[in-house]
Amino acid sequence: MTTGLPFDDFRNLLGALPGPDEAAVAAVRERDAQLTKPAGALGRLEEIAEWLAAWTGRPPAVTRPLVAVFAGNHGVVEQGVAPYPPSVTAQMVENFAAGGAAINQICVAHDLGLKVFDLALDYPTADITQDAAMDEKTCAATMAFGMEAIAGGADLLCIGEMGIGNTTVAAAIFHGLYGGEASDWVGPGTGSAGEILERKIDAVARAVALHKPHLGDPLEVLRRLGGREIAAMAGAILAARMERVPVIIDGFVATAAAAVLHAANPAALDHCLAGHVSAEPAHAMALKKIGKEPLLSLGMRLGEGTGAALATGIVKAAALCHTGMATFEQAGVSEKG
Repeated sequence: MTTGLPFDDFRNLLGALPGPDEAAVAAVRERDAQLTKPAGALGRLEEIAEWLAAWTGRPPAVTRPLVAVFAGNHGVVEQGVAPYPPSVTAQMVENFAAGGAAINQICVAHDLGLKVFDLALDYPTADITQDAAMDEKTCAATMAFGMEAIAGGADLLCIGEMGIGNTTVAAAIFHGLYGGEASDWVGPGTGSAGEILERKIDAVARAVALHKPHLGDPLEVLRRLGGREIAAMAGAILAARMERVPVIIDGFVATAAAAVLHAANPAALDHCLAGHVSAEPAHAMALKKIGKEPLLSLGMRLGEGTGAALATGIVKAAALCHTGMATFEQAGVSEKG
C-alpha cells in the first residue's frame, strides 16, 4: 500500500495548472491578419506562433532554447530485453559530455543549449517484472529533480532521454495506461529482434499483470512501471507548465512521461508539441492517445531528444515569420479587395 504523501504536491499541481494567455493569443491573431500573406497560408506555423504566445505571454520568440536529456538504468534489463548492456548508458552520457553524439550536432546546428542529467546510473531501478521500479518517495524526488531542468532559465524546453531498457519500461507504461496486448506497445528499441523481442514482450506483459491492481492512478503507473529518466521528464514537463515555458516532446520514451501527466489531467500537455513521430511502431498510437500531431516524420528512433531538437527549427521559423514579416501597410502591398 502507498501512503499517498510523496505524490501530494504533484497531484495538487496537476489540479491547478495555469492556462494559456488569451490576450497574447489575440494579439498574435490581430497581427497575423495584417501580415503580407493570405490568411492561413503558413498553416501550422501560424498555430505554432499562437502556441508560443499562449504559453509565454509575449509575442512569439525563441531566445533561450534548451534540450534536457535525462539518463537512467533499469533493472528489467536483467530479463534479457535489450541487445546492449546497461554500461552503455553511462558511456553515452560521457559521449554527450564530449560532444560526440547526434544530439550534440543537432544542438550546434540549431543553436540550442544542452543539459545532460545522470540519474544514479550505478543504481538501476528495480526489475518491474518482480517489483515496483521505485517507491513513492524515490519517484517523487526524481520528479522534483527533473523540475530543476529549467532552473537556469529557458523559453523553450526539449525533453529527451538515454537509458538501455527504457523502451521496455515505456511500453509497459503505455500498456498499463491504455490496455490492449503487450505486443501492441513493444517495438525493437535499440534493435531488439527474435528472442530478445519475445522476451521484451513477455516482460512487459508480466510487469503489467503484476502491478495491475494499482494502475488506476497514473502516478502509480509511473513509479511501478517507469524509470528515473521518465519520472524526471514528467517533472520537467510539469515545471515548464508552472513557469510558462513551452515544451517539445521527443520520441517514444519521452511520450511515455507525457502520457502519465495526460492521464492525470488531459489539459496537462496543452503547453507541449510533439517534435516527431518515431519509427518505434507504437509511437504513432501513443501520440493519438495524448492528442498530439507530430511536427516531423523522419523515420528516427534514436532518442536523446534528437527529434524534439530538430523540431525547434520549425518553431523558431514560426516565431520569426510572425514577428519579422512586414505588414501590408509596412511593405506597401495592397490587401485583398
